Formats: sequence, structure tokens, C-alpha cells
Amino acid sequence: MANRRDSLKTLALIGGVGLIKPSSLWAGSFAPKRKKLGIALVGLGYYSTDLLAPALQMTQHCHLAGIVTGTPSKAELWKTKYNIPEKNIYNYENFDSIKDNPDIDVVYVVLPPSMHRAYVERAAAAKKQVWCEKPMAVTAEDCQAMIDACKSNGVSLSIGYRCQHEPNTKTYVQLIRSGKLGKIQSVACAAGYRENRTDHWKQKRELGGGVIYDMGVYAIQGARLGTQLEPLAVKSAKVWTERPEIYKDGLGEIVEAELEFPNGISGWIKTSFAENVNYLHVTAENGKLEMAPFSSYSGNKGKSPFGEINFPYEVPWQQANQMDQDALAILNKQPMSVPGEEGLRDIRIVEAILESARTGKQVKIG
Repeated sequence: MANRRDSLKTLALIGGVGLIKPSSLWAGSFAPKRKKLGIALVGLGYYSTDLLAPALQMTQHCHLAGIVTGTPSKAELWKTKYNIPEKNIYNYENFDSIKDNPDIDVVYVVLPPSMHRAYVERAAAAKKQVWCEKPMAVTAEDCQAMIDACKSNGVSLSIGYRCQHEPNTKTYVQLIRSGKLGKIQSVACAAGYRENRTDHWKQKRELGGGVIYDMGVYAIQGARLGTQLEPLAVKSAKVWTERPEIYKDGLGEIVEAELEFPNGISGWIKTSFAENVNYLHVTAENGKLEMAPFSSYSGNKGKSPFGEINFPYEVPWQQANQMDQDALAILNKQPMSVPGEEGLRDIRIVEAILESARTGKQVKIG
């Protein structure tokens, strides 16, 4: 890890855009020591195993307290590796009994998107705070039901958009909000990688598969954060596959869409399971902001007319930072910085993109 003070110097943008303070970069890690929230991970796939669990060994305000899995062999492995008490290990059948466990403060749902609504609702009914991985759900209706369930049970809901907690993203957002780039004219954003698996949930419609849900929400987020506006309509969209033997029955491997933003701003996004692509370009009257990559686990970086944007860090710092910031919001009884409404906005756009691709027409975003 590069020296924090030296790394911070690269975030100072010429012309008065403020420097992010170190305390905001690590979710208040310099705050007085207090209770750590107990986190239960629901679903022990790659993201939980390789990123969230290691990140929870780095966090200051939360810790890995429990797991929920349908695979007994995984449960035994995690129990030994992370010293998880037997009483904090659940399966999908007895999950609801988590309500009686004071060790668990937060349930983090890390399942295929089609399962998000059910487990968010069950976690909320158990009166646990809820974190849910992106994409929030498969439909806007499901997203709203999840929001309603958490509100009616008096618990918070946060969506796992790690980049919104990330210092380089915060820096370019701050630059755009400052107005120093002048009037935004257009935004282009692409997010994708070569997905070589052939039987993953990402390739199964019934589990919420398709690239627009997985990598597509990154591109949508990039366009929204890059303009600091909400799109009014999808002007046109195209969904296709280069490997129909894997992405069957019209399930998208590649998606492109043209978005209409207020003030005449044009937007273009691309997302792909066929190629490695990751950038955000914002064109404005006073120059161009370029982030490449803009949503990497290992660090986003970019440049603008006012300087470079590059606070460096290593995997899985970004996930640890996200969870610490969300934990602090709960401990301090503050609103979540990335609430369920944020996930809902993106799924509304996803639905409009799919409708535009299906009909060949412009679709307004409700």
C-alpha cells in the first residue's frame, strides 16, 4: 500500500476542488473505538469467498460473525477458517431463526439477483439491517418491495455499489459538481469482461442472468454519476450475443444503449461479457474527464484538465471501505449513502433498455 499522505496528493485537483480527507477514505477509521457490527454473509460464492470475507478481516467497524449457505462442506470450511461459532451458521431453511441471534446485526445478501427480494424481505422481517449486492433485483417491482419491507420493519437497506464509496469516484463526482468542467455535453461509459464460464447464474435467465444486470449497472452508474443527472429516456438499444450456445433465448451477452439526459446531454453505454472494457468519458465545455478503469476492484484512476485522479489501493480495500462506511452509518444512526432507492433507479433504466431493444422504439424512464 502506497503511503497514504503521498497518495492523497494525487487527488488535489487544480482550481480549488477540495482534497478528500483521510478520515473519509477509510470510513472514519480514526474515530474512537466502539462496537463492531456482526455481519452474516448469505451466499458463499466467489464474491463472498474471495473478496468480502477477506475484506471483513480488514474492517474497523464490522466483522464476519455468521454465514448462510446451502452447502454443508462450505459451512465446515468457513467455520474452521474464520472461527465462526456453530450457532451462527445457517442454511436457507432455518435462516429465519437468525432473528433470535444477537451476534448478527447485519445480513449481507450475496446471491443471484432473482433471490435478492426473498432474502432481503426475510432479513428485514428478522429485524436485521440489510446490505444487498448489486444488481438490486430483476425488476423494479421487486426493488420497491424490498425498500418497503425494510421501511416497514424499521431497518436500513444499502446496495453494494462499492464505487460510490471509493475515493477516486468521489473525486470525479466532486469535480463535476463543482462546475469547473463547465456544461456537460455528453457521456460515454463501458463496462465488461470476457466471461468464459458456460453454466453460471449469469447465463441463466431464471436466476437474473444477462450482462445488463451484472456489468450493465456499472455502465449505467457511470453515466448517471458522470452527468449528475437522471436519464429521461432510452432513445435506442441493442441486445445481442456472439455465443448463442451460452447466452440462449435472447439473453444478452452484449448490450448498447443511447440515453437522453436533461439539458440536451447525450449518453451512450455499452456492457459486455465478450470483451474487457472499462472506461468513463465525460465531455464538457472546459475539457474532458477520462476514467480508465472507472470500476475496477484494484483501483480506479483518471485525468481531467485539472489533474490526475489516482488514490491507489489493493484488493480488497474497496470492499472493506464500503462495508466500514455502511457500518458507521448504522452505528451513527445516519442515512445509508447508497440506499435501496439507488438500486431501484438503475433497474428502472435496465427495464427501459430491454424494452427499447425489444420494440425498437424510444422508451421513457418512469
